[in-house]
Amino acid sequence: MIQVSLTVQACKRLIAKGILKHPVVQKALHSHTLVVVGGTTNGYVAEEVLMHLGYEEKFPKGKFFRGITLPPWYPVMESGMLQTKTPYPGDVVIEKGTWQKGKMLFDVINQLGADDVVLKGANALDLENRRAGILIGHNQGGTSGAIVPAVVGRKVRMIIPVGLEKRICGSLDKIALKINTSPGNAPRFFPVPGEVFTELDAIKLLTGASAELIGGGGVCGAEGAVWLAIEGSEEQEGIAKSLIEQIKYEPQFKLDVEVSNME
Repeated sequence: MIQVSLTVQACKRLIAKGILKHPVVQKALHSHTLVVVGGTTNGYVAEEVLMHLGYEEKFPKGKFFRGITLPPWYPVMESGMLQTKTPYPGDVVIEKGTWQKGKMLFDVINQLGADDVVLKGANALDLENRRAGILIGHNQGGTSGAIVPAVVGRKVRMIIPVGLEKRICGSLDKIALKINTSPGNAPRFFPVPGEVFTELDAIKLLTGASAELIGGGGVCGAEGAVWLAIEGSEEQEGIAKSLIEQIKYEPQFKLDVEVSNME
């Protein structure tokens, strides 16, 4: 058995590498449509996807988000939202292996079908029941409000890359009921249908070994880190060790946006 501690950014890279090898993603990537919706974890996914396709330009993952959680000392508006002067670069839409630069999810969602895949991040993870929830700030449900009808109505495949740092206790449905009936303009909460994909799934797919969450936390940049126990054959554990060496020094995520004057 191997025991490893991975920072949040290393976990995002691990998830991204695993998502790329997902057979459903590979099929959509090369033969159908794959949509990577903006989000910090999905920024790493977009990097891996575009490198796989041979795109050499640097992907702007530091601005690849619509909503983002920041520490209290960061300059944000009274609503808690970050106001930037930097335009959103667009979601990553891949049609039969070709990046449709500048396109948004909303440009293609009504044309997607059962062989197409949408990757959408989450804010809450019920690991035991493999369900995810998303905080909603838009009054029409944002990207989640557009994706779910396509998932239910046309069987578009939704995969949810989400880190173990976002694990919560309790029922997502009960949380949604409490949050969505409370007064005020705080974010709403949306439990979404989709295939949850965590670091544990990435390790299984990439190495064949099984992984279990055994602890978490840290300081000096390791806040939100997770401790994993990885177990498999000697060969599988060897592959896992090599994989961990590739990702464990992943640099800290940095915003690449110009912040508006808050005054």
